[in-house]
Amino acid sequence: MSGGVGGPAALGPLLAAVLDALETGATRRGGPLPAGRPADTAARVTAAMAAAPGPDALARLTDLLAHGAADPADPYCAAHLHCPPLAVAVAADLAVSALNPSQDSWDQAPAATALETALLAELAALVGYDPAHASGVLTSGGTESNLMGLMLARDQGLDGIVELDGLPPGATPRIFASRAAHFSVQRAAALLGLGERAVVPVAVDRDLRMDPAALADALAGASWAGHTPIAVVATAGTTDTGAVDPLPALADLATRYGAWLHVDAAYGGGALLSDRLAPLLDGIARADSVSLDWHKLGWQPAAAGVFLVRRAESYVSLARRAEYLNPADDERAGYPSLLGQSLRTTRRADAFKIAVTLHTLGRAGLGRLVDACHDLARAAADTVRAEPELELHAEPVLTALLFRYRPPGADGEPAALDEANAELRRVLLREGRAVVGRTELPGEGPGRVRLKLTLLNPHTTPEEVAGLLREVVSAGREVWRG
Repeated sequence: MSGGVGGPAALGPLLAAVLDALETGATRRGGPLPAGRPADTAARVTAAMAAAPGPDALARLTDLLAHGAADPADPYCAAHLHCPPLAVAVAADLAVSALNPSQDSWDQAPAATALETALLAELAALVGYDPAHASGVLTSGGTESNLMGLMLARDQGLDGIVELDGLPPGATPRIFASRAAHFSVQRAAALLGLGERAVVPVAVDRDLRMDPAALADALAGASWAGHTPIAVVATAGTTDTGAVDPLPALADLATRYGAWLHVDAAYGGGALLSDRLAPLLDGIARADSVSLDWHKLGWQPAAAGVFLVRRAESYVSLARRAEYLNPADDERAGYPSLLGQSLRTTRRADAFKIAVTLHTLGRAGLGRLVDACHDLARAAADTVRAEPELELHAEPVLTALLFRYRPPGADGEPAALDEANAELRRVLLREGRAVVGRTELPGEGPGRVRLKLTLLNPHTTPEEVAGLLREVVSAGREVWRG
């Protein structure tokens, strides 16, 4: 077993085997991901899983995993909000895995319960909340955090907890989110019994920020039609461009209509670590709830999501009593419970790795990593701008940028450009050369496909990003006109 006094001795040789296999697999891969098609990777996995059980399974399958990984530490792997974790955070996560505390009752996680509470107070202060009145919980990520924010908005916006038999008669709740908001907003509305149609999409500007005037019109129209505006979802760091909605203006409108303001800062929350970028999030402290993901601009192993509320009493609809986990007499005796903070019951101590990282590097140290990635994105934008066969969509706000391959004279062929950009990305994947993102701009018709770099490795150099962009141009030339 991994716990107890003898646990470290049992883990020692196994960890050595894992580290050797990680190195061997990465060396065999030799790039950002394995060359070949998905079926090739599936065949290797099938063969490995068919091998007879034995003591070599750990090393053999770890080698398989490392060889078949899309490695976010590789400078040519830059498609998604998928960070290379800090070694200190991975080591901290090992301690949690070895001890296996569960956060659903104090007697399963004495120190971890107190540590999560202390960490959340630090993060509440970082957002600008008063830690004495705020509350929160560690989550699996932005999707769960957004679900929690909208659940609390629903319960409070419809005059109390929604009963098990559904919404109050005649209730027509509406949630307002930008057209660039994360898809989890619609998913949350469906899970909460409101239906995806309850989400009102609000227009965005060219930089994909919500338009306050459009929100004002949408709120007024919904109220005039007899609907109940229960929530405004602002995005601080859109997935594609890192755009930050105008938080103060949206907070004013949410207050005017009595709507809950939830800020999805899963990506942009990392800006709070940087003196340079923190002003982008001015106004976030006015939110009723906030989601943060430290497995993005926090360099933590997934999962490291955080959900915060400005007022602890907002949690009333999540309160539950399970006599085998949080009996009332235990709580009266001073044994705290986090059961009523989460949608989950069994929950690992993900706060520990974040706490270790913060207390190792401090806000200033993490802020320097954020700034390094921001500098890298700006350098990448300069490189795109200087390349005649590439077209930049907009200046980077955080660490992501959109662009496309567009050879001279191709402007009159939007559908062909879409096809070429989509195919060049797959060429890079098949050949194991690079992992570049693909998305589409809002709107209708052809000409909206864009490539995306999400730069989350502070050790990557501008020269390496320039090399990645040269690969994009090379693949573009290969596919253009076939």
